[in-house]
Amino acid sequence: MALPTDDGEGSRNSPASPPCSASEADPTYMGLDATSARAGVMRWRKGERAKLIDYRLAIPAETRAGHSRQIAASLNERVGDPAGHVFGFYWPFRGEPDLRQWMETLIERGGVCTLPVVIEKGAPLVFRPWRPGCAMTRGVWNIPIPAEGPEVTPDIVISPVVGFDPGRYRLGYGGGFYDRTLAGMAEKPRVFGVGYSGQALATIHPQPHDIPMDEIITETGRAF
Repeated sequence: MALPTDDGEGSRNSPASPPCSASEADPTYMGLDATSARAGVMRWRKGERAKLIDYRLAIPAETRAGHSRQIAASLNERVGDPAGHVFGFYWPFRGEPDLRQWMETLIERGGVCTLPVVIEKGAPLVFRPWRPGCAMTRGVWNIPIPAEGPEVTPDIVISPVVGFDPGRYRLGYGGGFYDRTLAGMAEKPRVFGVGYSGQALATIHPQPHDIPMDEIITETGRAF
């Protein structure tokens, strides 16, 4: 899958803009110190995050549903037999791909599906089992989470992206939950980032704490 063409800021095929200052484009430019450079990258990410979420929400619901089915089909091929695997998923939020139907099929075929739970700010996520009809409550940002259940460790993680780049780095919501969670796991799971092709960036300007995904999957198939 090719990256979206650089049609300029705000175009449908390239929703993200290039960095607008030297520190944001190149942290070492003109000898900026590490603190100033990181602050520039964070400002740039905040702006790109807003544009990309707006782009995602502007996709018609019917189109997003089709994209979700295509992403699920590609993931199904990449994952193979789900029996015996524990999957870390997410509850769709603000236009993210909705993979709940696929989750149900994985359970029917012997897989275990889990959802992330924020225990406290600055701490890793924990995962609790989910299945249709299980008791749910509201978590951070009012997102549904399993109300109870043991903490389990997934060996396959499906992580939504706000943006992504050819290095398979993920631009998220800025909380750092996924990076902290993956960094703290004794055994690294297989990690798939999922999103739409129009969320591609030339780079997210990865920082030392950023952890690349193993693969990025969009409605066009495997992106990277």
